[in-house]
Amino acid sequence: MQQKKPFKQPPKKFHPKGLNIIYEDWDIVVVEKKSGLLTVASETVHENTAHYLLNEYVKKGNSKSKNRIFIVHRLDQYTSGVLVFAKSEQAKEYLQNNWKDFKKKYYAVVRGCPKEKKGMITSYLMENSIHKMYSVQNPEMGKFSQTAYEVVKEAKDYSLLEVKLHTGRKNQIRVHMADMGCPVAGDKKYGIKDKSVKRLCLHATSLMIKHPFSKEEMTFESPLPTYFNGVLKYTIEKDEPKPAKQ
Repeated sequence: MQQKKPFKQPPKKFHPKGLNIIYEDWDIVVVEKKSGLLTVASETVHENTAHYLLNEYVKKGNSKSKNRIFIVHRLDQYTSGVLVFAKSEQAKEYLQNNWKDFKKKYYAVVRGCPKEKKGMITSYLMENSIHKMYSVQNPEMGKFSQTAYEVVKEAKDYSLLEVKLHTGRKNQIRVHMADMGCPVAGDKKYGIKDKSVKRLCLHATSLMIKHPFSKEEMTFESPLPTYFNGVLKYTIEKDEPKPAKQ
């Protein structure tokens, strides 16, 4: 295999605002996406997306540059964490064709605590006319979806779960947590409206892939958001009696 010349990252002034670049070379760029930022354009938002910002970045200020970013996978708008993009059609196809073999780990703060501290949720996911996903058990109606989870920490009203995706369907974790009776905290679409939780508590914390050029196994990580611990700490402490004044 022909070796590529060492990659030199563009100057800091070209780095996209709102995205933290974890890793970059000639073939891929891996970022931490913040909650609230779209992965790709929607009907109403065209420029404030991870895809658009990174496309501008790889052009390095040259609007005529042929450099561009290719979408490999997506995170929901209000899910934060690790997101990988390809820099060529060939790299994109390799990553997508092998996506099922890569390892994806998430952290989720959920309402309540699952009865089983560790388990697997399996269903077939369908989308209705208002673009909301839901589970069915008929394989002819939906797409096979499987989510593994394990309780990491318990608080009074919420729990922290480590979640591993065995398939990657739209809103899969959010639907499966709701199916289990423990919706993701801050999930206004599938969960319970709670004004005390200010964001969707779902974070893509780890992604293991094989590099499209070198075939090296690579793992990229993003730490648990401090806000998640704040939600758990708040639920433990909010009903504890305050010490009497001396």
